[in-house]
Amino acid sequence: MKIAIAGGRREADFLIGSLLKKKHNVIAMNEDREWCEHMAETHQTPIICGDPRKEYVLRDARIEGFDVIISLMPEDYDNLGICQMARQLFSVKKAVCIVSNPHNVEIFGKLGISNVISATYLVSTIIEQASTFENLVHALSLEEGRVSIIEILIEPHFACIGKALSELKLPVNSIVACVIRNIDMLVPNGQTSLRLNDKLILVASPDVQDKAIAALNAKVL
Repeated sequence: MKIAIAGGRREADFLIGSLLKKKHNVIAMNEDREWCEHMAETHQTPIICGDPRKEYVLRDARIEGFDVIISLMPEDYDNLGICQMARQLFSVKKAVCIVSNPHNVEIFGKLGISNVISATYLVSTIIEQASTFENLVHALSLEEGRVSIIEILIEPHFACIGKALSELKLPVNSIVACVIRNIDMLVPNGQTSLRLNDKLILVASPDVQDKAIAALNAKVL
């Protein structure tokens, strides 16, 4: 997949590394020259130094027809503007952004943003069912790096198929917050049994997220 990342610092660094490991084509845009130079040295991917709120910067990044844009700017209205420009002017298929104000989650969704993520919204309400990246585990590190939200598609080789959540050895500070099954959204409990093609929303602290993913995909001994 072709994925553009606008703004962000630690979140963008995390996403770039994660997506490149999965062999996706990634380009990042940021107006902080020092950050851009560091990212260019750290990751083998194009880094555009410029304000992604400007149309010409998106054009310089050559995001025309990209599969996804992820906007991680500090201000909610900037994220909305970037996503709308990407979709309307550059035909980017899906737009994802984070928001500081949880009230903007529903509003931005109605304005055409595919996924809108707020850590506050996540813990206070159910997660909106929205377009997803197929066959991709993706994560956003939120709240200054203290919360990671990871979407996982349960594939045929996953050992957790047919098991109740209470049977899984998920580490402390991790939880399956939501199960999307076909067109239904489930708020799971310990007795919820996982099925093939379920989409899970896993919430974890960054230091245990890999262990939590491994627990879902652990081989049967």
